[in-house]
Amino acid sequence: MKLLVAIDFSEITKRILEKVEQIAIKANAKVWLIHVAQPDPDFIGYNVGPDSERKFMADKFRDQHIKIQELSEGMKEKGINITPLLVQGPTIETIIKKAEKLNADMIVVGSHGHGTMFHILVGSISQGLLKQSHIPLLIIPAKK
Repeated sequence: MKLLVAIDFSEITKRILEKVEQIAIKANAKVWLIHVAQPDPDFIGYNVGPDSERKFMADKFRDQHIKIQELSEGMKEKGINITPLLVQGPTIETIIKKAEKLNADMIVVGSHGHGTMFHILVGSISQGLLKQSHIPLLIIPAKK
């Protein structure tokens, strides 16, 4: 089994990884741990302003890289075959494209449990994946 596990470093990340750990061990799964960072504004044609803003964004990206490496190492120590991926792009589309490219059997994400008004105004990654992905999706709820 091949799992693409999308995380955002929020509080639910720990719960997602606990569930994935159980699945991966039982199914001897290959896991790709992905975090989709915001696209580089210079790359998509926006002027981000002063160098201090560019430095802030570069530092944030570097910190995310360190975090995803650390999370992956923790799972490797438990015997899980895992590869960390830090990519930039529109979140839903990037997750789907990466899952297709990796021939993933399932995408795993968390649900933050925001209310109806939040979803009307902002939407959610899990909702978008449900609507757009043909790959099976496992949604880990925020609350136990």
